[in-house]
Amino acid sequence: MSAAELLARVEAGGLLSGPEPVLVMLSGGRDSVCLLDLAVRARGAEAVGALHVNYGLREEADGDEAHCARLCEELGVALKIVRAVRREDAGNLQAWAREQRYAAAARLAEERDAVTASGHTADDQVETILYRLASSPSRRALLGMRPREGRLVRPLLGTTRAETTAYCEERGLAWRDDASNEESDYKRTLVRRDLVPQLEQVHPAAKENVLRTAALLREEAELLDSLVDAELAAGEGTISQQRFGDLHPALRRLVLQRLADEAAGRPVAGAARFAEQVAGLSRGGATLDLGGGVRAVLEKGVLRAERP
Repeated sequence: MSAAELLARVEAGGLLSGPEPVLVMLSGGRDSVCLLDLAVRARGAEAVGALHVNYGLREEADGDEAHCARLCEELGVALKIVRAVRREDAGNLQAWAREQRYAAAARLAEERDAVTASGHTADDQVETILYRLASSPSRRALLGMRPREGRLVRPLLGTTRAETTAYCEERGLAWRDDASNEESDYKRTLVRRDLVPQLEQVHPAAKENVLRTAALLREEAELLDSLVDAELAAGEGTISQQRFGDLHPALRRLVLQRLADEAAGRPVAGAARFAEQVAGLSRGGATLDLGGGVRAVLEKGVLRAERP
């Protein structure tokens, strides 16, 4: 695929075409460099900004920052640099870095009333689905990343890493490789480097089949979400225990998961597994911990979820 064809495909996707300015999360890697150049060509430099987070964790970090600064200067894009400092008790390194990156992007996007664009590709989608499938027993694990989530858009989800590489080469765009991607200490890197190639030995279209399956499941998830909406519409975040108990077990799990997620303001992993226990709570009034700082509360025959 030529650079012109990729630009046409991204423009047709519509994720960069809204009236809002676009804030590109720029790491300096090939995918984000490709996305930044596409955004500038699609919208013009005046409608595009970039965010680079320097975690200071790699010897090459300052070089990555300098590279992003040079690129943005060449493209006429305003660049915001955030330097993150990791506390000793910050926990998982990659999770911390991801949290810092998205928090900084959310703040800046809100200030500018912009959409945030990330350079996730089809390859990232496959790796994410496989990683979640292995580590998180839930329907959500199979859905993958959505092209749009609130202010966040992912215009390259239908584009392979090989295509972003070819785009950068054709356009003469330099990028920086993250050496940590070659270290097998990182679980996601194990998926990328070891698991995906083995699946392609099982079937050469393994990646395409994973993507097609996830796309079908996302469509079906829209239907399931509408069924949950219908069950909770009248109760404004509650449901009668009688009705909850009468639901199909699968729908019961989805309703409970929705109640827990909305009470927490974020996804509560595994809340759905308590659906049968919740259905069996005493009608006189009872509570059950759903994890994630949320509990189910049954009071006067009405079920809700809340933070204690």
